[in-house]
Amino acid sequence: MSGRPEALFPLFAALDGLAGIGPKSAQTLEQAGIVAPRDLLFTLPASGIDRTPRTSVRDADLPGVVTVEVSIGAHRAPRSRGGAYRIEVADAETSFQLVYFHARGDYLSKLLPTGQRRVVSGRVELFDGIAQMVHPDHVLRPEEAESLPRFEPVHPLPGGLTKRTMARAVEDALSRAPDLPEWADASLIAREGWPGWHAALEAAHRPSGVADLSPDAPARRRLAYDEVLAHQLTLALARAARRRRRGIVTTGDGRLRAQVLDALPYTPTGAQTRAIEEIAADMAAPERMNRLLQGDVGAGKTLVAFAALLTAVEAGGQGVMMAPTEILARQHLEGLQPLAESAGVVLEILTGRDKGAERRAKLAALERGDIQVLVGTHAVFQKDVAFHDLRLAIVDEQHRFGVRQRLELGRKGAGADVLVMTATPIPRSLALAQYGDMDVSVLDEKPPGRKPVTTALLSSERMDEVVAHLARAIDEGRQAYWVCPLVEESEAVDLTAAAQRFERLRAALGEGRVGLVHGQMPPAEKDAAMARFVAGETSVLVATTVIEVGVNVPNASIMVIERAEWFGLAQLHQLRGRVGRGEADSTCLLMYQPPLSETAERRLTTLRETEDGFRIAEVDLEMRGSGDLIGTAQSGLPKFRIADLDRQSGLMALAQSDARKLLADDPALEGPRGQAARTLLWLMRQDEAIRLIEVG
Repeated sequence: MSGRPEALFPLFAALDGLAGIGPKSAQTLEQAGIVAPRDLLFTLPASGIDRTPRTSVRDADLPGVVTVEVSIGAHRAPRSRGGAYRIEVADAETSFQLVYFHARGDYLSKLLPTGQRRVVSGRVELFDGIAQMVHPDHVLRPEEAESLPRFEPVHPLPGGLTKRTMARAVEDALSRAPDLPEWADASLIAREGWPGWHAALEAAHRPSGVADLSPDAPARRRLAYDEVLAHQLTLALARAARRRRRGIVTTGDGRLRAQVLDALPYTPTGAQTRAIEEIAADMAAPERMNRLLQGDVGAGKTLVAFAALLTAVEAGGQGVMMAPTEILARQHLEGLQPLAESAGVVLEILTGRDKGAERRAKLAALERGDIQVLVGTHAVFQKDVAFHDLRLAIVDEQHRFGVRQRLELGRKGAGADVLVMTATPIPRSLALAQYGDMDVSVLDEKPPGRKPVTTALLSSERMDEVVAHLARAIDEGRQAYWVCPLVEESEAVDLTAAAQRFERLRAALGEGRVGLVHGQMPPAEKDAAMARFVAGETSVLVATTVIEVGVNVPNASIMVIERAEWFGLAQLHQLRGRVGRGEADSTCLLMYQPPLSETAERRLTTLRETEDGFRIAEVDLEMRGSGDLIGTAQSGLPKFRIADLDRQSGLMALAQSDARKLLADDPALEGPRGQAARTLLWLMRQDEAIRLIEVG
């Protein structure tokens, strides 16, 4: 299986071999990402024109497209250059005009000879009470009328290509599409009532009405499924390839975990207990674990992570927990320290700050195995860092930590299990598209003791009231965040916005009580400002969105977000999650500049009504679409031509279970369906996946 199957050659040939496509049109198509006939097949019509014949324009909905048989009357040439050339025509009930601009009279008298009958189709509008069809799209003899489709598909037209050019090229590409063996599961096709691949292409490109253009039309769902299945097969192959690389069997006896759970002032939630068990089972298996722990703000991921680290220690090994920044690494350390003490486990931190003799001593202890759990930043990747027996690596916040770093970490411990934690709830369809090669544990319950946060919407006209409220609260010893919006266009503007707010609040609340953190500060200054706030030396922290991930200040109970309408839902939810972590009742004030647009209002009211991150993520997906939701650039989301993740989310889960089942039954894809699936992978340009089969 070293190369593309021969049946697919015509679909990957040069574009300028297609009807009506010369070198120039081919270049236009290539700029739109259409580089082979195969890509035209996956460029489906975006809309359609109803060309059903009518008896007259009289009862038609105008302006609109009308197809009607007429008898042709007088031609009236324009009086001046560039004027309109008019032809009187009559249908069964009324007369109207065909109008052409810049047309040659001799050509038109041949096309539309006076006294004869023709079928014309085009857009009809009323001008001064007279119906006119300007530049008909089609002029046919009555005996040819049958050749006109009742519903004419309109494909996307890249860079000024005409409808006709595009339609001819697509028809030619369709004629080259071979009949391919069926790769989809037979029972699935029967259950969904889907056509075969070839029939689905024909139906999608030759719709018989508006319903056939919908993402829910059977032909379109079928083609979307093929695309998603190829993607999930690639992820499943990557998962299988990784599982073949031996892991280490890590089985703990549970004694340290029991000590920690006994020392807790509360009982873990059902979701936490389930996740702890899923992770322990993965660690005990001979394959390498690759699991995603997805938890909403405050769902108690730290406890689950620590239980996994303890499993590694119980088995005589070591664990490492990685954070994207020094602040977060220190926070993990503070969160884990009391738990580690209750279990008598040696916990250390390693960051870029460790230098000289102190660093050397830590590295020696790590290599001897005296340090059982290490918390750190990417400093743990440096060449001179060696573990005695690394069993588990936990990575915080996936999106700051690419696949390459995951591999690096894997090299530090030959078969170390990997657990990735993310605090961003992602709707299931997107989690499958992005992390489909991973097994997922979800924490969807709040631990006892997390207080709800009261969320209120306030117009920015009430700024003075908010500042007065803040002054009273900090006199009572409370702390607050004040978030200023990030203005994408210019970092200078952010700076002034945050700096001005900082000055105003300092004037109102007192010199030493307000701190400032923004993206343009040197990291050391940022850390120092954060540290003063954490220590309670400053009462209000003015910040741009740099504080959203993971900062934990239990005493901070007020969150003010200025120009909240500029923020995305997920981002607002993350920011709000910074308060409500301590004993005090917490509030989040969303300040907006009226008037609010409809979508902004829906975002802010959704936030006021619910604290469920998964519900919020679903609304966000409905409102914004998958591309914006995770920011397409860094999302790792595949670019689909047909599948629409926002409208067809259920297909992703179907495809994942189908792909995993296919590989469980036929790991080398050698059976009849396996061979068909290989063809699908070639068709969908998943060459990466094909390499994985061969490496296997």
